[in-house]
Amino acid sequence: MYGWWWRTLPGPWWVRLVLSLLAAAGVVLLCFTVVFPAVAEHLAVNDATVGG
Repeated sequence: MYGWWWRTLPGPWWVRLVLSLLAAAGVVLLCFTVVFPAVAEHLAVNDATVGG
């Protein structure tokens, strides 16, 4: 998959590197702004089993 990605991107190696880093940053941003908040409603992260 990574070989396909590298061959698909245009330009010399440094342009490919910058584009790959921008794509990775976009995926991380998408996860933190859309995916994680949508999934957080269905997780029992704040439901503690130890009483205080």
